[in-house]
Amino acid sequence: MIYGATGYTGALISHAASRRGMRPILAGRNAEKLTLLAGELGLEHRAFALDSAANVADGIRGIHTLLNCAGPFSHTAQPIVDACLKAGTNYLDITGEAGVFEAIAMRAAEARRAGVVLLPGVGFDVVPSDCLAMHLKQRLPTATRLALGFRSSGRLSRGTALTALERIDSGGLIRADGVLKPVRTAWKTRVIDCGDGPTKAITIPWGDVATAFHSTGIPNIEVYLAAPWGLRVGARLSRWLGWLLRSRLVQGPLKRRILAGPPGPTEAERRQNRCLFWGEATDDVGGKVVVRQQTPDGYDLTVETALAAAARVLSGAVAPGFYTPAMAFGPDFILEIAGVTRTDELAASSAA
Repeated sequence: MIYGATGYTGALISHAASRRGMRPILAGRNAEKLTLLAGELGLEHRAFALDSAANVADGIRGIHTLLNCAGPFSHTAQPIVDACLKAGTNYLDITGEAGVFEAIAMRAAEARRAGVVLLPGVGFDVVPSDCLAMHLKQRLPTATRLALGFRSSGRLSRGTALTALERIDSGGLIRADGVLKPVRTAWKTRVIDCGDGPTKAITIPWGDVATAFHSTGIPNIEVYLAAPWGLRVGARLSRWLGWLLRSRLVQGPLKRRILAGPPGPTEAERRQNRCLFWGEATDDVGGKVVVRQQTPDGYDLTVETALAAAARVLSGAVAPGFYTPAMAFGPDFILEIAGVTRTDELAASSAA
């Protein structure tokens, strides 16, 4: 089942699944949109909201594996995970929200008892960066600090933009000594090189501050976004303007503007976009490794990684429990996707 099938990313995944001969049941809250999409693709559909446990339980009845594409996942993940654990249904999603990862990770033992796979983050958030983190850890097993960064010029979908707007004043987040630590927005600026030259980047509360710890055990993690001057300044200003940014005066017009715009980037725009990643792991005795990675556009990548992950879970290749993508499939999972490349720099030698 694909829940949130009529959203921008959900529809991309639904179309791709149909083209590949998969027969997912399409689901979501809007019966009219589901009827149109399911009719176009010749697939079964079910419309149900997440406002009651009974609704969700009835909606997922008989489902082996569910892929949740309906954000914000801070609202949708818990009721679906609750139902999946009771029904014995495997759960995947495409979240990038650190709080969602942590909440699902705490249910690992429950998932094992229920015989259920819990595998959040099987899209752009966080497959490429999670695999990069585990690869860095394998290159430097003594690593105690991990920094990840990326840049992308692609346009956001409505759903992603609305989620970002909802969290606009939520501040930053890092992992320090194994514990998630709230910090100020754009808490730190540093220069990174994703392969196209040095550029300034700011810390962001990306999902890897949660997932990379589970995947690698590295206790100190920061994630950076390569950002132009205007975005860096705006991020810092938001530290003091949070009260205004979350007010109806600002939120209302911004939401209306997002909803009035196109659902997401066009196919041509996605084909032109490349996403660049950088990762650095260091230890306490001078060891350092750096890796760079390129991927297709984040939405196109999400289609590929989500369907690949779902296929493996459907085949029974993943034992019950909680996983990040790299935990489930290993650091080279991302390299199975067409158009992905990864380049290792020579490791700096550690002190004797």
